[in-house]
Amino acid sequence: MEQNMVLKLMRVREGAIIPKQATAGSAGYDLCACIDAPQTIEPGERCVFPSGLAAEIPAGTAGFVFTRSGLGIKKGIHVTNGVGVIDSDYRGEIKVALYNHSGNTAVIKKGE
Repeated sequence: MEQNMVLKLMRVREGAIIPKQATAGSAGYDLCACIDAPQTIEPGERCVFPSGLAAEIPAGTAGFVFTRSGLGIKKGIHVTNGVGVIDSDYRGEIKVALYNHSGNTAVIKKGE
């Protein structure tokens, strides 16, 4: 039996961007960095980026944060623990830890 689920989102920071699909065929929705100024990640460094959003994940499910190919392939930036997991009972701000695997300094801008 098919069941429709609703994901409730709330902005917890001014300027937070509601996730959207990049294209009609996108597998997921893009989270954006909700930061005031560009932030650098040096090679081998980890940084945590706020999304400015909190979510109410439906019970019995979870949210997953994967590395976008643009960040992973082009910049060598990956979600620190491989895949971020958002439990259904978590109600705080969604934050994403990124790690710079490349040999170059990377810059993450607001909305990226």
